[in-house]
Amino acid sequence: MHEKAAVCARNGGTCRLLPFSRGAAMRLSLAGFAAIGVFEAPAHGQKFEARYAISMTGIRVGQSAWTITFGEDRYSITASGGSLDIVNVLMRGEGLAESTGLVKDGRLVPENFSSSMIEEGKKIDLKMTLSEGTVINVGDNAPPPEPDRVPLTETNLRGVSDPLSALLIPNDAADGGMGKEACDRTLSIFDGRRRYDLALSYKRLGEVHQKEYDGSVLVCNIVLSPIAGHRANSMIMKYVASRRDMEVGFVPISGTTFLAPFRLTVPTLIGTMTIYITGLKWTAAAPPVAPKPD
Repeated sequence: MHEKAAVCARNGGTCRLLPFSRGAAMRLSLAGFAAIGVFEAPAHGQKFEARYAISMTGIRVGQSAWTITFGEDRYSITASGGSLDIVNVLMRGEGLAESTGLVKDGRLVPENFSSSMIEEGKKIDLKMTLSEGTVINVGDNAPPPEPDRVPLTETNLRGVSDPLSALLIPNDAADGGMGKEACDRTLSIFDGRRRYDLALSYKRLGEVHQKEYDGSVLVCNIVLSPIAGHRANSMIMKYVASRRDMEVGFVPISGTTFLAPFRLTVPTLIGTMTIYITGLKWTAAAPPVAPKPD
């Protein structure tokens, strides 16, 4: 694997990734996604597991599994399958992704992110470390960026989250319910290769009555804005960017002040893709611990 430090050269204003020592990389741990409930970060670890189905125009075409583990001041997430994040869905990539970090001031602050993805027929392994929203190191075995990719700049690597942590949004409603203000945010995401924004806005507060979940769902519109690292002439990115018909439904994660995706609807060139929960489970677990340097 090529290991690189996220350092942006001022040569043409582009960002290039320079080598860094193996000892500087941080070990990444496994863990989790989704469930139901509300309130303070748990003093003891809790593990939430969710299974998702992926359908295209009503026909089931894949599945995904998420697990989240929350402790008093740390969290960890793992996702496997074909719905690791919105851009991954659009690229029809599959694989495994993991994120670990801090629960700080009611927000998730990622420290480590890794992924092993098959995308466009290639297996790409990637590790990334962050500090307070700034990318510190990135290592991957991907070939050099093609000329048609929009160059990354130093600014692109600040004020960001990884694609897993970003989708667990804070729920600041004082009464423990779900207020529309939870949708009023822009998620600034860097997956180690691509930088993009997801602008959320309130759409409706609905109800779901099914065996997997019976309760309220906060539905937000999503507008995807590619920023850098993507192919400038990508048909799917051009098709989806700035569309107003993407939406995501959120439900509370039990024992925390965070919301997790319950259902995601994304238009594609061949029809509407829907990702929805088909199973939920939550149990007590050992709380996440900080990874140790190699």
